[in-house]
Amino acid sequence: MIVVTGATGQLGRLVVEGLLKKVPPAEIVAAVRDPRKAEEFAARGVQVRTADYDDPATLATAFAGAEKVLLISSSTPGQRLAQHEAVVTAAREAGVRHLAYTSVLAADTTKLFVAPDHKATEEVIRESGVPFTFLRNGWYTENFGQTVAQALATGSFAGSAGEGRLGGVPRIDFAEAAVEVLTGEGHVGKVYELAGDESWSYADLAAAVTAAAGKPVSYQDLPAAQHREILLGAGLPEPVAAMLVDADRAIADGELSSASGDLRTLIGRPTTPLAEAATALVKG
Repeated sequence: MIVVTGATGQLGRLVVEGLLKKVPPAEIVAAVRDPRKAEEFAARGVQVRTADYDDPATLATAFAGAEKVLLISSSTPGQRLAQHEAVVTAAREAGVRHLAYTSVLAADTTKLFVAPDHKATEEVIRESGVPFTFLRNGWYTENFGQTVAQALATGSFAGSAGEGRLGGVPRIDFAEAAVEVLTGEGHVGKVYELAGDESWSYADLAAAVTAAAGKPVSYQDLPAAQHREILLGAGLPEPVAAMLVDADRAIADGELSSASGDLRTLIGRPTTPLAEAATALVKG
């Protein structure tokens, strides 16, 4: 039995859909905080179980009988590590034989704002003794949905990444990698650095959006401090502005790209090219 945590989230839904193409629905558990949001999966024969990262008792029930678990990382700053520790403990106590975890690129060396929680979670998993696979996911192109919408409305978008490049691809590529790890062989003990075959800059993104939309879009590069002030002026909370500026710093420093080829190998095809991803963003 394969359990997917956060199964009604944006990545989790794609993973469950991918699993449904490879294993019987009764062998899949969608572990979610609100089972009502998973009614579609239940109607297709997927087991739906309540699983709240903040309620260990629900995790124990959700993982009962599980052979494999995909821990999709929490998105709650300040609570993420404790929540992950609860999941790892529940997996160990349930006798799970393979725990896959969605981490972040180069979790042990990157300075990216989310890295400390991911690095610490990886350490917790290693120390737990549960056989593991780390899926160190790069950036999702969907993260730029609002940026592209703004660019289409105004003709430009701003950032502070300079000429830095990232290996961003759509979530579906990362979801397919998770499905392979959960259903394939030879993945236990592996650490996969997952990014697109093609690294690209914000200038490349502007060009791809221009081509997809048929209207000119440009990228305006700014000093980090000015970028932050623009974001705050647009009404973004300070933590969100800081996060976005740090993401651009990471891009400038090359922390969001990888030449490992791991993603391409896992999904058995070339990763989604920027032109295709940009077209999807333009279409909304």
